[in-house]
Amino acid sequence: MSNKIALVDDDKNILTSLSMALEAEGFDITSYSDGESALEGLLQSPPELVVLDIKMPRMDGLEVLTKLRETSHVPVIFLTSVDDEVDQVLGLRMGADDYITKPFSQRLLIERIRVLLRRQSLQTQESAPAESSEKITCGDLVLDNARHQCTWKGQPVNLTVTEYLLLQTLAERPGHVKNRDQLIDQAYGENIYVDDRTIDSHIKRVRKKFKKVDPDFNRIETLYGVGYKYREE
Repeated sequence: MSNKIALVDDDKNILTSLSMALEAEGFDITSYSDGESALEGLLQSPPELVVLDIKMPRMDGLEVLTKLRETSHVPVIFLTSVDDEVDQVLGLRMGADDYITKPFSQRLLIERIRVLLRRQSLQTQESAPAESSEKITCGDLVLDNARHQCTWKGQPVNLTVTEYLLLQTLAERPGHVKNRDQLIDQAYGENIYVDDRTIDSHIKRVRKKFKKVDPDFNRIETLYGVGYKYREE
């Protein structure tokens, strides 16, 4: 059975092109052009994942997410403009699972969708433990690559797909410096332009999430002008 995806955007060109691309990948697509009709449709006929634009008429994406999260934990990917960092942060705090900035690669979005659907599926399969080879253990840090789940000192750290991929890249080789271009390639794929500031913002949010679990967390180090590394024990 094909996965049911809901697309919400007031740009009809984006809805049409994304619908065609996702249907070609075997997804079952429902599209909405404004937040109010989207919320009604999402509640009446719940999808398995939502791609949600922030800037929309009648009801913006942040309000849709707020109302949706009252009753649903469906994975949500936000579509934002490159300058909407405040909205990105608000969206993640309110329960979005990831965000992608416009203009974006359809291939990148499809990969993000597949990762989130796979993670959602594995989370519902409590009786199916991940293989040990799927895990990265680095001191108190454990990354479950099959489920895209992270724990620190046994406590869960809720990371977006992008944040997880960045941390995974650093933790795979602790002590080794990764420059921003290497991190961009890992998190976004090659030939995708992402501003260095975007990577810095992701790393900043990862640190904040760890510090909520452990105020003394200091494993991710910045080498100014070079990049980042995960500090060895």
